Amino acid sequence: MFKNFIYPVATLSGTIIGVGLFSLPYITSRVGILVMLGYFLVLGSLVILVHLFYGELALKTPDFKRLPGFAKFHLGDSGEKVAIVSTILGTFGAILAYLIVGGEFLTNLLSPIFGGNNLIYTLLYFSLGTGLIFFGIKVISKIEFWGLILFFIVLIVIFWRGLPFLRIENLLIRGGNMREFFLPFGPILFSLWGANLIPEIEEMLGEKKELMRKIIPIAILIPALVYFFFIFLILGITGPQTTESALTGLRNFLGDGIVSLGLLFGVVATFTSFLTLGLTLRKVFWYDLKIEKNLAWVITCFSPLILFLIGVKNFIPVISFVGGVMLGIDGILILLMYQKINPKKKFLIFPLILVFLGGIIYEIIYFMR
Repeated sequence: MFKNFIYPVATLSGTIIGVGLFSLPYITSRVGILVMLGYFLVLGSLVILVHLFYGELALKTPDFKRLPGFAKFHLGDSGEKVAIVSTILGTFGAILAYLIVGGEFLTNLLSPIFGGNNLIYTLLYFSLGTGLIFFGIKVISKIEFWGLILFFIVLIVIFWRGLPFLRIENLLIRGGNMREFFLPFGPILFSLWGANLIPEIEEMLGEKKELMRKIIPIAILIPALVYFFFIFLILGITGPQTTESALTGLRNFLGDGIVSLGLLFGVVATFTSFLTLGLTLRKVFWYDLKIEKNLAWVITCFSPLILFLIGVKNFIPVISFVGGVMLGIDGILILLMYQKINPKKKFLIFPLILVFLGGIIYEIIYFMR
């Protein structure tokens, strides 16, 4: 039971819960709780469906592959090239998002003690992360497990200390700008997506692969429920003072001690994911594209830093672009591949592709303006 169900569910859920979490309270304050609920219902169902399709693809594709390998097998060389580009650019964007938020958390945690500005602490965060990526640290999975435990402890502490400050009316606020109606699309997709872990789950299940159909919906519903509790907690406390990265807005309500604990969690959570993504992308360049090991490290780590230094520092536009565009492309690839093995379901595939296409178009316009 534990090995073939609980552990795979925990692995997928724990991986899905990530930096996108911190954007959700602020976005809810812009569009309203009911709009956010509608997005979670629609996009949550879409994500579960696409992940189930990907699971079926994994079961019906020879050998253990990742998205580019699946795309090459089912869609040919052109599919593989698109998958490689979307994987690389999407991971660059995700690393950049972790750099932005992790640097902000570290700044708010340490600058009251030591002084200094955001750039200094972001470079410190970056230097520690890239050093560990260079040496290929192997204890990240253990750190991530305890980081998840710390996350739930921090949530409970914030809830306990913040209970007197919770105001239901804070959950009813919204920016009132209809142009932001589509704002949640990319961040929610980013926050719920875990398709890259599906082949790993297949390997974990061994001969019990039929459990995939049960594991995927549960593993996606758990983060969705956690996210809504987080929205309720942060927005209920901070209301109109909710910040883009959620935790920094708590200082005026809960004091420095609790906020420092939350910021420490934020640093640990973003840092471990920064390392995981960096190591993964480095291997893509090194193993798949045959780029020399050290050059692969330079490209992986310094490309997001350059984007940060030239001014790409806004957290929500970055995860909106990654979620809406890059993960949208991944979603379309999965749907096209699924159509190959289930041609009778074309009536279902086409509308879902249109949803992803609409999101891609919106996010490109939003990111460029």
